[in-house]
Amino acid sequence: MSILDSKVPEGPLAEKWKNHKSNINLVSPANKRNIDIIVVGTGLAGGSAAATLAELGYNVKAFCFQDSARRAHSIAAQGGINAAKNYQGDGDSTYRLFYDTVKGGDYRSRESNVHRLAEVSTNIIDQCVAQGVPFAREYGGLLDNRSFGGVLVSRTFYAKGQTGQQLLLGAYSAMNRQIGRGKIKMYARHEMLDVVIVDGKARGIIARNLVTGEIERHSAHAVVLGTGGYGNAFYLSTYAMGSNVTAAWKAHKRGAFFANPCFTQIHPTCIPVSGDHQSKLTLMSESLRNDGRIWVPKTMEDAKAIREGKLKPVDLPEDKRDYYLERRYPAFGNLVPRDVASRAAKERCDSGYGVNKTGEAVFLDFAAAIQRYGKEQAHVKGLDENDLTLVTKLGKEVVASKYGNLFQMYEKIVDQNPYETPMMIYPAVHYTMGGLWVDYNLMTTVPGLYAIGEANFSDHGANRLGASALMQGLADGYFVLPYTIGDYLSNDIRTGKIPTDSPEFEASETYVRENLNKLINNKGTKSVDYFHKKLGKIMWNKCGMARNRAHLQEAIEEIKQVREEFWKDVFVPGAENEYNEELAKAGRVADFLELGELFAKDALEREESCGGHFREEHQTENGEALRRPEYQYVSAWEYKGQPSQAIHHKEDLVYENIEVKERSYK
Repeated sequence: MSILDSKVPEGPLAEKWKNHKSNINLVSPANKRNIDIIVVGTGLAGGSAAATLAELGYNVKAFCFQDSARRAHSIAAQGGINAAKNYQGDGDSTYRLFYDTVKGGDYRSRESNVHRLAEVSTNIIDQCVAQGVPFAREYGGLLDNRSFGGVLVSRTFYAKGQTGQQLLLGAYSAMNRQIGRGKIKMYARHEMLDVVIVDGKARGIIARNLVTGEIERHSAHAVVLGTGGYGNAFYLSTYAMGSNVTAAWKAHKRGAFFANPCFTQIHPTCIPVSGDHQSKLTLMSESLRNDGRIWVPKTMEDAKAIREGKLKPVDLPEDKRDYYLERRYPAFGNLVPRDVASRAAKERCDSGYGVNKTGEAVFLDFAAAIQRYGKEQAHVKGLDENDLTLVTKLGKEVVASKYGNLFQMYEKIVDQNPYETPMMIYPAVHYTMGGLWVDYNLMTTVPGLYAIGEANFSDHGANRLGASALMQGLADGYFVLPYTIGDYLSNDIRTGKIPTDSPEFEASETYVRENLNKLINNKGTKSVDYFHKKLGKIMWNKCGMARNRAHLQEAIEEIKQVREEFWKDVFVPGAENEYNEELAKAGRVADFLELGELFAKDALEREESCGGHFREEHQTENGEALRRPEYQYVSAWEYKGQPSQAIHHKEDLVYENIEVKERSYK
């Protein structure tokens, strides 16, 4: 019997959330004034949670390591946010969003949590419109929708290619209102370095002021982590440079189980790596796959000619192009889920059909869309539909209105005009579906410690559908946590302020200081980035898009060696009690070096291909992922001193409302 209690309510799936809200304990407004909550992270999940909890009357302390809450990585999300509004009248519903999300995650997510997510999705759009989020609108004034991978309906609301930014500004404005009221105390440029556990409950954090280097104690009746994902363990990713696993990993070391650490999303439409000089990658929104067609040359000779610059892609005739997604997956075409598109691109490039100098790129081509839109506009305006120059001009204007900022960003980075020549794209690390294990109430295995948004594991299974990250972050922050946390805090109305002079706070602060002292006094010879790059190469080459037992076993040993070398030979300049970004980075990389080993261990244990996690030993005759029913569970790891000693727990996943079957997008 698993020690994991998901606390999923009884009753029919569609009634669980409504009944749960009706039966949980509440905290009266008069008592909320006496309860403190710490929220770490100010992205869509943390920002919306902080604003809503403060609006309810709780005293909130919000922490972010950026210089402003609005610089959270959520700002980088481009393509959109899903909701089952059915504005397009194309057959969407709460159940269909629920079904698509579970299927897209390859049946590795908790059914009850996903259905709740689909239920509250419609509320998110109303909330954000009320805040003034400038969603795109149709001619008649209604909110517009577009399609994303893995679905057959249009349910994605968007604001050009800036959806994350606009949604974050909505949450940020709600936070600022509460800061102005004095209900939120904002701690920018602060990094959480430990969770403080008192009598078995999360009662505060130890944070470092990144400007002064001062170590601070902060107490509360509950702690909420909205600290995002850990994709930067791969070094090169689409994450912001500062994104890290430290808060979640420190919580893991204090008793919070880490679930499905190997579940990582590889996004198919990233600007390819151009050399060893790079420190990050840039995403091209999945929304581009609505109109862009993905292809490689049909012959290796043509691919080689394009790589060598002897042949321009626009000069290659249609009959010599392989639109491989349309060929292999005719029902979904270029809008297959991210894992399918990523694997297909890797297969083509590995087979020798890559189109850039490194051989690791495919084309995303808008020529057909430009002509289609141009002819439509010419027809609407009564102009000559056969005038190629006019049609091209009109088509480019339509494409620019939909994707202009993305095209501009691509041209700035690659120095090629994507209106004139196809974009080059290749898969890259973009998101992590794994995270801290949480129950139905979003509480971790540590009482009083909650994880929301990308910091938890709960909603996306083995592969996140596009535009679902923003949906989950805002659902957790605006509409789920504010209800469920009250059930726990109802027992704290007589507790009073949590003191910070207790032995637990003292011990936790000492632990943090010792770690910092160890790093600053190490006096090694190699930079932090040296070790981060070494880890990243191991992760990408042996724990990335394709995995096998031998490589994963090698990765575990190699990551251990890099970690040992790090602690022997890392050099961190400067002092502890000052502004020292290299020291902050060193602490984050130290945590990545521990997480990396658990990541590989989890991947080794999962003897199946599911979602974005392709085990070469487990594939169909056609090279598709082969999921195994005996692995229909959540892997939750308990910390026991070293990643190699972590204890494996399982939460069985039971599907009562969905038939589990092989995914097909053909």
